[in-house]
Amino acid sequence: QVQLVESGGGLVQAGGSLRLSCAASGSIFSINVMAWYRQAPGKQRELVAHITSGGSTNYADSVKGRFTISGDNAKNTVFLQMNSLKPEDTAVYYCKAEGLAGTPRRYLAFWGQGTLVTVSS
Repeated sequence: QVQLVESGGGLVQAGGSLRLSCAASGSIFSINVMAWYRQAPGKQRELVAHITSGGSTNYADSVKGRFTISGDNAKNTVFLQMNSLKPEDTAVYYCKAEGLAGTPRRYLAFWGQGTLVTVSS
């Protein structure tokens, strides 16, 4: 059993900042990738950013230059620093982790429950 617990969402005015956190715990042996996705009302879930265990990062074009993903491998934790927020960033943000877990070990993906980010204009 692997759990991802997100925190840090909330209501912020346009131009403001928020920092999301996600911690993975449970029977996970190693994490290869952690990522943040978001889903706005009526839209499909989309990738916001991901970071590999080696520190490589990738961002959606819509957040480049405004969001920064970082991780703490020792604590199986990932962060998303969101600056210059826009109303169109309003969505439920989900954390995802991929790696080896379970017995026997398999490559699996796990999702958090989501945290709501609301940006007012």
